[in-house]
Amino acid sequence: MTRLRRTATSMQSLDESASTQLLPHLDAAYNLARWLTQDEHDAEDVVQESYMRAHRRFSTFKGGNGRAWLLTIVRNCSYDLLKRNGARNLECEFDEEVHAVSPIRTPDPEVAIIGHERTALVRNALADLPTEQREILVLREIEELSYREIASAMNIPLGTVMSRLSRARIQLQSNLVGQVDSARTCVSKLDPKEAI
Repeated sequence: MTRLRRTATSMQSLDESASTQLLPHLDAAYNLARWLTQDEHDAEDVVQESYMRAHRRFSTFKGGNGRAWLLTIVRNCSYDLLKRNGARNLECEFDEEVHAVSPIRTPDPEVAIIGHERTALVRNALADLPTEQREILVLREIEELSYREIASAMNIPLGTVMSRLSRARIQLQSNLVGQVDSARTCVSKLDPKEAI
């Protein structure tokens, strides 16, 4: 993440209005790039390139939601990188430091374990989705963009956003059910003597 801090520092020294519009969205930019590239270092490169492109093209920004405009650039840079490197489907490990939310109170250890297991299941199910479906779910459910903002960022009609989102949610649910069923099958095959 040091590269991201350098990007933020260099952006602050540039045009003040560009910095004001773009810097608050650094985490969202990295999050989208990370989910699309599925690689921490590639995501950092994408964010850095995106911020430089955004700054160079800030005069084309027509106002409105700077976050959606920036995430469009991040999306395009991510796909450019994936095309250059050949589409990869690498497993993305959960980085506790980056993604964990600090609880206000310490939960019961059993509840904490169940929470971590559920988080891992959802992350794995999301990572197993095709890039197009993973992207639209990240934009809507994690980055909380409106349907209109997603349509603008992805350059697709509003109806297409809704249908892709619906298909992505169904596929995510299917992936989750498959993981749970697989885990149950593994547990049921255990020798009771080995479990002790």
